[in-house]
Amino acid sequence: MHATYAPGQACQAARTRLEMKGMSVKDFAIQYGLHPSTVYAVLNGQKKCLRGEAHRAAVLLGIKDGELTN
Repeated sequence: MHATYAPGQACQAARTRLEMKGMSVKDFAIQYGLHPSTVYAVLNGQKKCLRGEAHRAAVLLGIKDGELTN
């Protein structure tokens, strides 16, 4: 059985990486064509990140391993 939500430690690490780049969550979302509220939900551990935009956000943030398809 796999984890259903991203671990808090991974979410915090992603936030730290964004801060180190001087990038806001909204800027990250816009850069990758994501909705900012989805990115915030992923970073707050409110999305399962199993498919769709939440999965894409989690992979781009480095929270989870996965493949992106266009």
